[in-house]
Amino acid sequence: MEQIKRLVAEVQTCLTQNILPFWLEQMRDNEQGGWYGRMTGRGELQKDAPRGGVLNARLLWTFSAAYRVLRDESLLETALWTKDYIERYFVDHQMGGTYWSVSADGSPLDTKKQTYALGFMLYGFSELARATGEKHALEIALELFDVIEAHAWEPEYGGYVEAFTRDWHPLADMRLSAKDDNWPKSQNTHLHVIEPYTNLLRALKERDRRDERALTQRVEAAVRRLIDIFVSRIMNHQTHHLDLFFDLDWTRKSTMASYGHDIECSWLLHEAALVVGDHELLAQVEPIVQAIAAASEGGLQNDGSMVYETGDDDRHWWVQAETIVGLVNLYQHFSDDAALAKALRCWDYVKTYLIDHERGEWHWSVRADGRVNLDDDHAGPWKCPYHNSRMCLEIMERFADVK
Repeated sequence: MEQIKRLVAEVQTCLTQNILPFWLEQMRDNEQGGWYGRMTGRGELQKDAPRGGVLNARLLWTFSAAYRVLRDESLLETALWTKDYIERYFVDHQMGGTYWSVSADGSPLDTKKQTYALGFMLYGFSELARATGEKHALEIALELFDVIEAHAWEPEYGGYVEAFTRDWHPLADMRLSAKDDNWPKSQNTHLHVIEPYTNLLRALKERDRRDERALTQRVEAAVRRLIDIFVSRIMNHQTHHLDLFFDLDWTRKSTMASYGHDIECSWLLHEAALVVGDHELLAQVEPIVQAIAAASEGGLQNDGSMVYETGDDDRHWWVQAETIVGLVNLYQHFSDDAALAKALRCWDYVKTYLIDHERGEWHWSVRADGRVNLDDDHAGPWKCPYHNSRMCLEIMERFADVK
């Protein structure tokens, strides 16, 4: 228990003295509202950079979740500040959903509807509803759920299509980023749909209102359906890795191993089954959770870190954060002492190499030879406080009773 107590204390210090202060002091735009769009890996703040929907949604989640756990009113003020900015500039009040990006002045920039980004918006608003009980936040989350179900769900083969034009027509280039393949379904998008759907289900269950029972049942049905998709379609039953890209009919288009997504999925899939609360479903899912986590360990290195994926030996910030949570989940729910030891080694790696003790936040990654990667963003459309702050909050909540 001493190891756990020390881990809890250290991650709370990291959250409150390293991660959150960086965003509050260096990335919040107190003139135009919202958040600056980018800081380079060398610390150059680009105030006029475009502002990404994913980044803003993740910031909404981060400060909402941090307030829910820490009950610091300044964190709530920041969460509400972010919510107001998103509603003012990102929400498409005419066509539904949210834009991919806006300019620094708030004008729409890329108006496509990316299912992945809609999922993160839902994640942020559902967490604000959990943190505050605010009905308006829950209503927006439910509106986003309805939008995803109405437009992104593909009824013939099941699953969610990647992206659409602003007015919900087919989009030729559906890629989430330049590094991705252009296929209509992906593991990554489905992972970040089951994640917010689970959080929305938890928010509804925590309210436990009789007049919301039908809504709760509808969201639970969608979570159950997603669990089945991961088990029957996305997980490769030969390797226990999650395959990455699929055609509409679920023909596999990539079998490359993404160790970071594997370990992240292992605990998010488990979380979904736990929130549903069905013992039979848990009995089905838990062996799969352990199998996916075991497959991910192919990416573990001798220094305690986890590499991102096949062909990428960098130690990315988000992969280490998800590795720690995934391994801690194995310890907590399956009494896996070896997993805890691996989690602690990974945390030691993070403390030594990834945390930026000068500027705050974590570096994007560390190269295989130990050099810090300064070429990628320190903050930006894809570099945010969600993975690492969530790691801290997960550990703080999971072991809140350890004395």
